[in-house]
Amino acid sequence: MDYYKEIKNELLNNEINKAVKTYSINKNDLTTYYNVGKLLIEAQGGEKRAKYGNGLIKEYSVKLTKEIGKGYSVSNLKRMRQFNILVEKGARFAHQLSWSHYQVLLSLKDINIINYYIEISINQRLTRDQLRERIKNKEYERLPDSTKNKLIEQKEINITDYIKDPIIIRNKNNYAEVSERVLQRMILDDIPSFLDELGEGFTFIKNEYKIKIGNNYNYIDLLLFNITYNRYVVVELKVTELKKEHIGQIEVYMNYIDKFLKTINQNKTVGIIIVRKNNKNVIEYVSDKRILSKEYQIVN
Repeated sequence: MDYYKEIKNELLNNEINKAVKTYSINKNDLTTYYNVGKLLIEAQGGEKRAKYGNGLIKEYSVKLTKEIGKGYSVSNLKRMRQFNILVEKGARFAHQLSWSHYQVLLSLKDINIINYYIEISINQRLTRDQLRERIKNKEYERLPDSTKNKLIEQKEINITDYIKDPIIIRNKNNYAEVSERVLQRMILDDIPSFLDELGEGFTFIKNEYKIKIGNNYNYIDLLLFNITYNRYVVVELKVTELKKEHIGQIEVYMNYIDKFLKTINQNKTVGIIIVRKNNKNVIEYVSDKRILSKEYQIVN
């Protein structure tokens, strides 16, 4: 087989598709680069020998650049080769993503991690830069091990599975000291990022949500609603280690929301306590699995 001729034809056809602006440019790009990667590997004598065949890639790069134009540097051809290898090893081929998304993903080695970021990129319509930021923040690494196992085994996910630990809270306005009120303000300063830390479908309702218990007024730090799972979410903020009284407090708030706000068609309220430090001795004896505790990490 004349591998160079086959590679050139693949790339020329793709250039034609780009020129006429077909509706499936992403799919054409990915299919082309996957095929080119396969041809490069075959031309180099298979995957095991491919990494030693950079001289051939350099030769092809010079000829393609001369005959087709820019975009076919040695590094780009290597990426196409790596893209083919990743897909063959189990990375999802998602035409909803662009080649620029996959170039970001090529820096990752673990197929499970790659597929996680592909999935959230599709579901949340992440741009390339947003995807890069999620990877930089080690989002996958901060998922519970139970969630990672569910993703690998393709089991059903629930509302709390995607909540990160620790939850990253951005100090965009450089607050010097952290109180519960200041922690709340940091969250409100960048509420979209905070909701992303919790997972998919979370929406903000109100901070300092006022409720009346007997003759006294109480204030829920943050009241959220999850559209995907059709339930309210009570969030309490603590700048201390988790204490047993925190469990009792949030349980009261959850029961109040269930009694006075939840409709018959909605699921029971979930409670999230965000603390400076978790306490396994307390969590161990929490019988209500709708209540969970996560640590926070402040970043500037």
